[in-house]
Amino acid sequence: MTDSPVDMCVPGFGHGLGEALLIEWVAGVGDRVERGDVVAVVETDKASTEIVAERDGRVTAHSATAGTILKSGDVLYQLAADQPPLAPRSTDPVT
Repeated sequence: MTDSPVDMCVPGFGHGLGEALLIEWVAGVGDRVERGDVVAVVETDKASTEIVAERDGRVTAHSATAGTILKSGDVLYQLAADQPPLAPRSTDPVT
């Protein structure tokens, strides 16, 4: 079971850099990521930049495809926090 997915937005790129090109997804839909893991690579006018996960969870959706121009604050992907699995139910009869 997972929590409801949370929108993860494109971070600011710095002064005067309002847009970036999505180069590639490193984490696919369904992948589990930990805080600090690289999720995607974008390119601004000045450099390639890695977008990292802000928290642990599972990527549930991408909001853009490679080649898309992104603006700071755009939703980039959705992330759901993983929950520990439920304990299996006993199939033994109650006596």
